[in-house]
Amino acid sequence: MTPENDAAARYFSAITAALSGLEVFMRDDRSPLYRHGIVARIVAEYIARLDKSFACWRNRLGFMDTFRISRAESGYPVFQNLLELENDRQQADARLANIPQAGELREEMADFILRHKEFPEALQKSMAERLYLEDVKSEATFGPFTLAQTAKVSVNPKTMRPYYLVHWATFDGSANLPLVYMVTVEDSSESMVRQLVDVNGKLNEKVDIPLPVDGLLNPELAHRFDDFTEKNSAYTLSPATIAVNLDKDFEPLHPKQLRRVVLGPFYSAGITENNSTVAEVLAKVRKPQNAWLLTWTIQEVFSKSEKPGRKGLFSSEKTTQEFFINTDDLEAARQGVSSYENHALIPHEAYQALYAAGEAQKIFSGYKVHILSNGQVISDV
Repeated sequence: MTPENDAAARYFSAITAALSGLEVFMRDDRSPLYRHGIVARIVAEYIARLDKSFACWRNRLGFMDTFRISRAESGYPVFQNLLELENDRQQADARLANIPQAGELREEMADFILRHKEFPEALQKSMAERLYLEDVKSEATFGPFTLAQTAKVSVNPKTMRPYYLVHWATFDGSANLPLVYMVTVEDSSESMVRQLVDVNGKLNEKVDIPLPVDGLLNPELAHRFDDFTEKNSAYTLSPATIAVNLDKDFEPLHPKQLRRVVLGPFYSAGITENNSTVAEVLAKVRKPQNAWLLTWTIQEVFSKSEKPGRKGLFSSEKTTQEFFINTDDLEAARQGVSSYENHALIPHEAYQALYAAGEAQKIFSGYKVHILSNGQVISDV
């Protein structure tokens, strides 16, 4: 194995441990997201997709020479890796047809070792490629963009409108960061109100909604909504800007809350260079699989009021939302959000190293710290 591949193998071990720990955190009843059970489940689904992508890339390392990550910034793979993963998925069946079955390869490898008394590198690469392509055929990886799904449907008894919890995800190619979006949106379309709201202002039980539903539940707006989310999910856009654009572009849709979960940056000893202080301390951690730090940010913007629309003979105005931006908090104002939370997940051994070096307080200022220890997450340290 080349030094580059050896470093990549250590990186994969660290990121896999980090994502597994984050999944444990999402299931923990002490998690701040746990009280919003569906939110934690949605984020956990995308974490599982990320984990699957890394498993595929790890297999890919068995037959490819290099794997590039954003060492100085996000600590995640560069965007090109996601594009290649998507391209390989489309070509997987054709390529698999030209590679022997796994059983045949194992027999050939055993025969080669017996006859030549050396390791069959070429056959090993073929096996790695087969495993990679079989994995990548799955739709469960984290792609450049994941289309929206409607995860929940209910009715607002005050407005008598149905509302949906819709989520989607993107991997921002400029920031090299996975982003998960969730929006709660009311729908005043006459057809949807008629179908979904009963005379008592509750969800019509006679309508069967097999959740989750691919796309926005409103079929008349679903394609436009997909186009909108694909064009309005960049990391450079603030949550407030995205919410305002959604409110403006869809007359019958009324966004009440938009969340963005930024899964990163990720820090790994000897691999990433995105924080020199963190890198120096993590390098002293005895076990490489514990020498990492994963951060994430939860951003939220919500509507504080609704300005009624006006229809006139010569002009009209649509109903619009007034989103709350917390201007008392300079960072919230800068991010364009009502509120935000910074979180950090770190193995116990790495946290001890940072604490012993006197760096923990400075590094984790403004963060809610969660320590992974023996498969459990300890928060509020």
